[in-house]
Amino acid sequence: MIAALAMLAAVSLTPIVACTGLPSHDAPPDLRTLFERGRTYAEFRDAATRRTRAWREHYADAVVADTVLHRLAAVPGRWMLLVVAEDWCGDSANTIPYLARLVDQAPNLDMRIVDSDAGREVMETHRTPDGRAATPTIVLLDEAFAHAGCWVERPSALQEWFLDSEGDLEEDELYRQKYDWYADDAGASTVREIVGMIEVAAAGQPGCRD
Repeated sequence: MIAALAMLAAVSLTPIVACTGLPSHDAPPDLRTLFERGRTYAEFRDAATRRTRAWREHYADAVVADTVLHRLAAVPGRWMLLVVAEDWCGDSANTIPYLARLVDQAPNLDMRIVDSDAGREVMETHRTPDGRAATPTIVLLDEAFAHAGCWVERPSALQEWFLDSEGDLEEDELYRQKYDWYADDAGASTVREIVGMIEVAAAGQPGCRD
């Protein structure tokens, strides 16, 4: 509970907004080019001007379970996560730092981050269950930079609860409970779901979470 209250104090400095992307009229590059243009987590974190405490502390505090690391180590091939994120987005700040810690401990996984302007087409192609283009949007790429899966916005349990609760709770309470959930989960669900997506892709069944 203390951790959750600390998180709420940190996010209260940032207005509550949906993590939707920004419009752009530029033609999108291919996935390999987009990945190669992206920033490492350290570069993205150091350039952040919003939610800076969350970006730093979530990475510093992240712990990836040994069982998850062993599962990923058993997956053949090399994999890449192309992430569309914004530093002001609460869902991004509560998921991507934990994935960065996973990447740092997994020799067969890499990650690059682009903003929602550069990644607009990726976001629009991979929408939330209620039809929004949102950050974070994560595309899994294989060794040939081919699309092998995607993950959008929030862990599945939180996403289901959030969308079901939007009409029932006041906005402040909805977001308070969302950030409580993130604080209690500490990235574990995000990391498990991403590793599961990689395992499925490696087994020859690439796809996106509904």
